[in-house]
Amino acid sequence: MSGSDKAGRRERILRAAVRQGLLEPETALLAGFVDLDGVRGTVTSLRSAFPADLRVLHAFAAKANCLVPVLEELRRNGMGCEVASAGELAQALEAGFEPAHIVFDSPAKTRAELARALSLGVTVNADSFQELARLDEILATRSSASRIGVRINPQVGAGSIGAMSTATATSKFGIPLEDEGNRRRLLQAYRDRPWLTWVHTHVGSQGCPLDLIARGIAKAVEFAEEVNAHLGRRQVTGIDIGGGLPVNFADDETTPGFDTYVDHLREHAPALFSGAYEIVTEFGRSVLAKNGFIAAYVEYTKTVGGRPVAITHAGAQVATRTVFAPDAWPLRVEAHDGSGRAKRGRPVPQDVAGPCCFAGDLLARDRALPLLDVGDLVVVPDTGAYYFSTPFHYNSLPEPAVHGARVDADGRVVFRPLRPAPDAHPAPALVGF
Repeated sequence: MSGSDKAGRRERILRAAVRQGLLEPETALLAGFVDLDGVRGTVTSLRSAFPADLRVLHAFAAKANCLVPVLEELRRNGMGCEVASAGELAQALEAGFEPAHIVFDSPAKTRAELARALSLGVTVNADSFQELARLDEILATRSSASRIGVRINPQVGAGSIGAMSTATATSKFGIPLEDEGNRRRLLQAYRDRPWLTWVHTHVGSQGCPLDLIARGIAKAVEFAEEVNAHLGRRQVTGIDIGGGLPVNFADDETTPGFDTYVDHLREHAPALFSGAYEIVTEFGRSVLAKNGFIAAYVEYTKTVGGRPVAITHAGAQVATRTVFAPDAWPLRVEAHDGSGRAKRGRPVPQDVAGPCCFAGDLLARDRALPLLDVGDLVVVPDTGAYYFSTPFHYNSLPEPAVHGARVDADGRVVFRPLRPAPDAHPAPALVGF
């Protein structure tokens, strides 16, 4: 789907939401939308990017959008699920994922969490030597169907967003492969544990160039080959290559694509495609971001210091990263009238502010848009991952409703509730007079 087609589809969904009362200027001021047809298309492109003769489990990173109905949709589209907490594990199970299709990757797994994962048969990637010791204790008293691996840090460096770069020299994640003595200790760890059959790595996500990601994965593949050569047997049978495909937030084009990602892997890690290893991927943002958007009403407008400001109902509570780190996480903002139709007026530099009670709660600063008026709608594209699905409860603002959208064979937009909106103004409890 072209960028213009995506913009047109977004407006179509928005206008249908207004007509059907899912957006309303008194009672439904803010909502998130997920294009479920778009999600299916993205998953199809991911699966088709990898050769059909490889054994690949594409495990969606639940942190990117942990709404159980969204996870259910992804499961029905053939994905597994990567979880990073006991809460995400519970959500994945509620969404119906088989334990064998769930990967548990938290860097802070408790003994109880490890024991539960092993009892279920969930894949576990150990993040440290100390975690391996805990696994030893648990497995000494019980057997498990879980596939177990070690997360290594290939230490290949950072991308442009340090907080998203997990393969730096001092990253908190994984066992650093190049630190003195670690390679020897890791080889011994695999020798001592025949049940240790996977290698896992994740270089980072937004801001990490594909060559950096591919070089990190190549080091993990080389290490898996080294383990097997050192032991004289094919003990490592699977490689979890993480996710991290960056998302284009500048416009509606989906670049880079999963096929481009695979091309980089072929160049840097050809052994990954030999058929000798099962593969797990852990994409999140690249699956959901461009298939979702936020819509919110403009409540007030004013002029401050000569610049127009639109006060909307979308701010830090649904766009936390953008508000607190706007240079790293810029988002587009679109102006629509109250019916959902795109405004076509002359662009005017203006601020688009949220409802939170601090001065920095801005979606956009000095952004050129058709002048926003009271009752207009602002749309924030590319927010299907990490935005409305995991709200920030500042000022006790309510979680927004989230709606899934499909277009049926007759061209009608059909919505499915993904998260209901709580009552924003519950009736106060009566106190005795």
